[in-house]
Amino acid sequence: MDENNVNQTVNESTVPEQPKLGWNWGAFMFNWIWGVGNRCYLPLLSLVPFVGFIWAFVCGACGNKWAWQNGYFKTPEEFNKTQSTWSRAGLIAFIICVALTVMYILLFALFIAIAVLSNGFHNL
Repeated sequence: MDENNVNQTVNESTVPEQPKLGWNWGAFMFNWIWGVGNRCYLPLLSLVPFVGFIWAFVCGACGNKWAWQNGYFKTPEEFNKTQSTWSRAGLIAFIICVALTVMYILLFALFIAIAVLSNGFHNL
């Protein structure tokens, strides 16, 4: 057996999986719902008027860390699997929101163009 293969096998079997503490789309998009579901209650601050928009970004950036630190998950594997599901759902929701916003803007521009063309430019 090659020495590199032995080292790689030993390294892969002895290094446990670590929790992934980066950006979480689920915490960003579903902030307070994600917080209650993960027994993290700081995301409830997103319900405060004028704070919620900024707090959503804080939740996306810090959510995984908060969820891991609360001790609800027994293993990093369980944590990563659960947060991966939340993140996937959040990313899908984000893409849908962006697509709907773009469609709304395009339809609004189309209606403006139709109104201008049907009434002429002198009625603006």
